[in-house]
Amino acid sequence: MKQIAQTAKILASVFVALTGFSAAAQMPGSGSPTGMDAAMIKLFGNVNAFTAKANVQVLDKEKKETTSVPLDFSLLDQKVRVELDVTQIKSKQLAEEDVAGLKQMGLAQIISIIRPDKKATYVIYPSQKSFLRMPMPKEESDVLEANPKIEKSPLGKETIDGHPCTKNKVMVTSSQSKTLEATTWNASDLKDFPLQIETTDKETTSIIRFKDVRFTKADPAQFEPPAGYTDYKDQMELMVAIAKKSVNTAPDSNPPK
Repeated sequence: MKQIAQTAKILASVFVALTGFSAAAQMPGSGSPTGMDAAMIKLFGNVNAFTAKANVQVLDKEKKETTSVPLDFSLLDQKVRVELDVTQIKSKQLAEEDVAGLKQMGLAQIISIIRPDKKATYVIYPSQKSFLRMPMPKEESDVLEANPKIEKSPLGKETIDGHPCTKNKVMVTSSQSKTLEATTWNASDLKDFPLQIETTDKETTSIIRFKDVRFTKADPAQFEPPAGYTDYKDQMELMVAIAKKSVNTAPDSNPPK
Protein backbone atom coordinates (compact mmCIF):
# COMPACT_ATOMS: atom_id res chain seq x y z
CA MET A 1 0.00 0.00 0.00
CA LYS A 2 2.90 2.35 0.79
CA GLN A 3 4.34 1.75 -2.69
CA ILE A 4 0.99 2.58 -4.29
CA ALA A 5 0.74 5.83 -2.31
CA GLN A 6 4.30 6.77 -3.30
CA THR A 7 3.64 6.09 -6.99
CA ALA A 8 0.35 7.99 -6.86
CA LYS A 9 2.18 10.97 -5.35
CA ILE A 10 4.71 10.96 -8.19
CA LEU A 11 1.90 10.70 -10.73
CA ALA A 12 0.12 13.62 -9.11
CA SER A 13 3.20 15.84 -9.40
CA VAL A 14 3.54 14.97 -13.08
CA PHE A 15 -0.12 15.79 -13.73
CA VAL A 16 0.32 19.13 -11.95
CA ALA A 17 3.33 19.91 -14.11
CA LEU A 18 1.42 19.04 -17.27
CA THR A 19 -1.59 21.07 -16.14
CA GLY A 20 0.66 24.02 -15.43
CA PHE A 21 2.12 23.72 -18.90
CA SER A 22 -1.36 23.52 -20.43
CA ALA A 23 -2.40 26.75 -18.78
CA ALA A 24 0.54 28.49 -20.43
CA ALA A 25 0.20 26.83 -23.81
CA GLN A 26 -3.47 26.66 -24.56
CA MET A 27 -4.65 27.13 -28.10
CA PRO A 28 -6.50 30.30 -28.96
CA GLY A 29 -9.99 30.34 -27.48
CA SER A 30 -8.90 28.23 -24.53
CA GLY A 31 -11.48 26.78 -22.21
CA SER A 32 -11.30 22.98 -22.53
CA PRO A 33 -8.47 20.55 -21.69
CA THR A 34 -7.30 20.82 -25.30
CA GLY A 35 -7.40 24.59 -25.32
CA MET A 36 -10.18 24.45 -27.92
CA ASP A 37 -13.65 25.77 -27.20
CA ALA A 38 -16.95 26.40 -28.97
CA ALA A 39 -16.12 29.96 -29.99
CA MET A 40 -12.91 28.88 -31.73
CA ILE A 41 -14.74 26.15 -33.64
CA LYS A 42 -16.89 28.93 -35.10
CA LEU A 43 -13.77 30.52 -36.64
CA PHE A 44 -13.70 27.73 -39.24
CA GLY A 45 -16.86 29.16 -40.78
CA ASN A 46 -18.49 26.95 -43.40
CA VAL A 47 -15.66 24.41 -43.37
CA ASN A 48 -17.20 21.38 -41.64
CA ALA A 49 -14.53 18.78 -42.38
CA PHE A 50 -10.74 18.90 -42.61
CA THR A 51 -7.51 17.32 -41.40
CA ALA A 52 -4.24 19.18 -40.88
CA LYS A 53 -0.93 19.46 -39.09
CA ALA A 54 -0.80 22.34 -36.65
CA ASN A 55 1.67 24.09 -34.39
CA VAL A 56 0.74 26.15 -31.34
CA GLN A 57 3.20 28.87 -30.40
CA VAL A 58 3.01 30.79 -27.12
CA LEU A 59 4.71 34.18 -26.75
CA ASP A 60 5.36 36.19 -23.61
CA LYS A 61 4.71 39.91 -23.17
CA GLU A 62 7.94 40.67 -25.04
CA LYS A 63 6.78 38.48 -27.95
CA LYS A 64 9.43 35.85 -27.23
CA GLU A 65 8.48 32.21 -27.68
CA THR A 66 8.01 30.26 -24.46
CA THR A 67 6.30 27.16 -25.87
CA SER A 68 5.91 25.32 -29.17
CA VAL A 69 3.49 22.41 -29.51
CA PRO A 70 3.04 20.30 -32.70
CA LEU A 71 -0.38 18.71 -33.16
CA ASP A 72 -2.40 16.53 -35.50
CA PHE A 73 -5.79 18.17 -35.93
CA SER A 74 -9.07 17.11 -37.51
CA LEU A 75 -12.63 18.42 -37.53
CA LEU A 76 -15.88 16.80 -38.61
CA ASP A 77 -19.27 18.50 -38.18
CA GLN A 78 -18.08 20.52 -35.14
CA LYS A 79 -16.46 17.47 -33.58
CA VAL A 80 -12.73 17.98 -32.98
CA ARG A 81 -9.83 15.56 -32.54
CA VAL A 82 -6.37 16.73 -31.45
CA GLU A 83 -3.37 14.40 -31.09
CA LEU A 84 -0.37 15.39 -29.00
CA ASP A 85 3.03 13.83 -28.24
CA VAL A 86 4.37 15.41 -25.06
CA THR A 87 7.95 14.44 -25.96
CA GLN A 88 7.76 16.77 -28.99
CA ILE A 89 6.85 19.84 -26.94
CA LYS A 90 9.41 22.59 -26.57
CA SER A 91 8.61 24.59 -23.45
CA LYS A 92 10.22 26.34 -20.51
CA GLN A 93 7.20 25.24 -18.47
CA LEU A 94 7.74 21.49 -18.84
CA ALA A 95 10.83 19.97 -17.20
CA GLU A 96 12.71 17.06 -18.80
CA GLU A 97 12.07 14.85 -15.77
CA ASP A 98 8.31 15.46 -16.10
CA VAL A 99 8.39 14.44 -19.77
CA ALA A 100 10.41 11.34 -18.87
CA GLY A 101 7.93 10.49 -16.13
CA LEU A 102 4.97 10.82 -18.47
CA LYS A 103 6.66 8.63 -21.07
CA GLN A 104 7.56 5.97 -18.52
CA MET A 105 3.98 5.83 -17.25
CA GLY A 106 2.44 5.66 -20.70
CA LEU A 107 0.95 9.18 -20.60
CA ALA A 108 3.06 10.92 -23.25
CA GLN A 109 0.62 10.24 -26.10
CA ILE A 110 -2.59 12.19 -25.61
CA ILE A 111 -5.68 12.42 -27.81
CA SER A 112 -8.42 14.93 -27.00
CA ILE A 113 -11.84 14.63 -28.60
CA ILE A 114 -14.42 17.38 -28.25
CA ARG A 115 -18.02 16.25 -28.75
CA PRO A 116 -20.41 19.24 -28.53
CA ASP A 117 -23.30 16.96 -29.50
CA LYS A 118 -22.65 14.87 -26.38
CA LYS A 119 -21.60 17.89 -24.29
CA ALA A 120 -18.41 16.06 -23.40
CA THR A 121 -14.66 16.00 -23.94
CA TYR A 122 -12.66 12.77 -23.95
CA VAL A 123 -8.97 12.83 -23.03
CA ILE A 124 -7.48 9.55 -24.22
CA TYR A 125 -4.19 7.87 -23.23
CA PRO A 126 -3.61 5.13 -25.86
CA SER A 127 -0.62 3.53 -24.08
CA GLN A 128 -2.76 3.03 -20.99
CA LYS A 129 -5.88 2.04 -22.96
CA SER A 130 -7.75 4.53 -20.78
CA PHE A 131 -9.64 7.79 -21.13
CA LEU A 132 -11.14 10.56 -19.05
CA ARG A 133 -14.73 11.58 -19.74
CA MET A 134 -15.16 15.27 -18.92
CA PRO A 135 -18.47 17.18 -19.10
CA MET A 136 -18.47 20.26 -21.32
CA PRO A 137 -19.29 23.44 -19.40
CA LYS A 138 -22.82 24.62 -20.14
CA GLU A 139 -21.61 27.97 -21.46
CA GLU A 140 -19.54 26.09 -24.07
CA SER A 141 -22.41 24.02 -25.42
CA ASP A 142 -24.67 27.08 -25.34
CA VAL A 143 -22.35 28.94 -27.73
CA LEU A 144 -22.70 26.23 -30.36
CA GLU A 145 -26.44 25.86 -29.93
CA ALA A 146 -27.20 29.60 -29.97
CA ASN A 147 -25.50 30.47 -33.30
CA PRO A 148 -23.32 33.31 -31.99
CA LYS A 149 -22.81 36.56 -33.87
CA ILE A 150 -19.56 36.65 -35.89
CA GLU A 151 -18.12 39.99 -36.99
CA LYS A 152 -15.12 40.06 -39.33
CA SER A 153 -13.19 43.23 -40.22
CA PRO A 154 -10.38 43.08 -42.83
CA LEU A 155 -6.99 44.44 -41.75
CA GLY A 156 -4.99 43.85 -44.92
CA LYS A 157 -3.42 41.20 -47.16
CA GLU A 158 -0.56 38.87 -46.23
CA THR A 159 0.91 35.59 -47.44
CA ILE A 160 1.18 32.55 -45.16
CA ASP A 161 3.29 29.62 -46.42
CA GLY A 162 2.64 30.67 -50.02
CA HIS A 163 -1.13 31.08 -49.55
CA PRO A 164 -2.67 34.53 -50.21
CA CYS A 165 -4.58 35.51 -47.08
CA THR A 166 -6.83 38.27 -45.82
CA LYS A 167 -5.88 39.28 -42.30
CA ASN A 168 -9.06 39.82 -40.28
CA LYS A 169 -10.09 40.96 -36.85
CA VAL A 170 -12.85 38.59 -35.73
CA MET A 171 -15.32 38.92 -32.86
CA VAL A 172 -17.49 35.97 -31.82
CA THR A 173 -20.26 36.95 -29.42
CA SER A 174 -22.94 34.66 -28.03
CA SER A 175 -26.29 35.55 -26.49
CA GLN A 176 -24.67 34.78 -23.13
CA SER A 177 -22.24 37.65 -23.86
CA LYS A 178 -19.25 35.35 -24.10
CA THR A 179 -16.83 36.92 -26.55
CA LEU A 180 -13.76 35.70 -28.39
CA GLU A 181 -11.56 38.26 -30.09
CA ALA A 182 -9.04 36.88 -32.56
CA THR A 183 -6.94 37.80 -35.56
CA THR A 184 -7.22 35.30 -38.41
CA TRP A 185 -5.39 34.87 -41.70
CA ASN A 186 -7.99 33.43 -44.09
CA ALA A 187 -6.55 31.80 -47.22
CA SER A 188 -8.43 32.70 -50.41
CA ASP A 189 -7.15 29.55 -52.17
CA LEU A 190 -8.29 27.29 -49.30
CA LYS A 191 -12.01 28.09 -49.03
CA ASP A 192 -11.28 31.07 -46.75
CA PHE A 193 -9.77 28.66 -44.21
CA PRO A 194 -8.15 30.39 -41.16
CA LEU A 195 -4.59 29.26 -41.83
CA GLN A 196 -3.37 31.16 -38.78
CA ILE A 197 -5.26 32.25 -35.66
CA GLU A 198 -3.89 34.58 -33.01
CA THR A 199 -5.35 35.58 -29.65
CA THR A 200 -4.04 37.53 -26.68
CA ASP A 201 -4.86 36.86 -23.03
CA LYS A 202 -3.39 39.49 -20.70
CA GLU A 203 0.37 39.34 -21.44
CA THR A 204 0.34 36.05 -23.34
CA THR A 205 -0.13 35.65 -27.09
CA SER A 206 -1.15 32.29 -28.58
CA ILE A 207 -0.76 31.51 -32.29
CA ILE A 208 -1.92 28.38 -34.06
CA ARG A 209 -0.78 27.80 -37.64
CA PHE A 210 -2.14 25.00 -39.83
CA LYS A 211 -0.25 23.16 -42.56
CA ASP A 212 -1.09 20.35 -44.98
CA VAL A 213 -4.78 21.26 -44.80
CA ARG A 214 -6.97 18.72 -46.56
CA PHE A 215 -10.72 19.05 -46.91
CA THR A 216 -11.41 15.37 -46.42
CA LYS A 217 -13.72 13.72 -43.92
CA ALA A 218 -11.98 11.76 -41.23
CA ASP A 219 -13.45 8.43 -40.20
CA PRO A 220 -16.32 9.18 -37.74
CA ALA A 221 -14.93 6.43 -35.50
CA GLN A 222 -11.92 8.69 -34.86
CA PHE A 223 -14.21 10.95 -32.82
CA GLU A 224 -15.27 8.20 -30.42
CA PRO A 225 -13.33 6.81 -27.43
CA PRO A 226 -11.83 3.47 -28.50
CA ALA A 227 -13.74 0.32 -27.65
CA GLY A 228 -12.29 -1.65 -24.78
CA TYR A 229 -10.63 1.35 -23.12
CA THR A 230 -11.26 1.95 -19.41
CA ASP A 231 -13.47 4.98 -18.73
CA TYR A 232 -12.36 7.17 -15.80
CA LYS A 233 -14.37 10.07 -14.38
CA ASP A 234 -11.48 12.15 -13.01
CA GLN A 235 -7.69 12.38 -12.97
CA MET A 236 -7.32 11.05 -9.44
CA GLU A 237 -9.15 7.83 -10.30
CA LEU A 238 -6.88 7.41 -13.33
CA MET A 239 -3.73 8.15 -11.31
CA VAL A 240 -4.56 5.57 -8.66
CA ALA A 241 -5.21 2.93 -11.34
CA ILE A 242 -1.88 3.66 -13.06
CA ALA A 243 -0.07 3.62 -9.70
CA LYS A 244 -1.50 0.19 -8.87
CA LYS A 245 -0.55 -1.10 -12.31
CA SER A 246 2.98 0.28 -11.90
CA VAL A 247 3.42 -1.47 -8.56
CA ASN A 248 1.98 -4.76 -9.82
CA THR A 249 4.25 -4.86 -12.87
CA ALA A 250 7.44 -3.60 -11.18
CA PRO A 251 10.18 -6.19 -10.54
CA ASP A 252 10.41 -7.37 -6.93
CA SER A 253 13.18 -5.36 -5.24
CA ASN A 254 13.60 -8.10 -2.62
CA PRO A 255 13.33 -11.43 -4.45
CA PRO A 256 13.29 -14.61 -2.35
CA LYS A 257 16.72 -16.19 -1.72
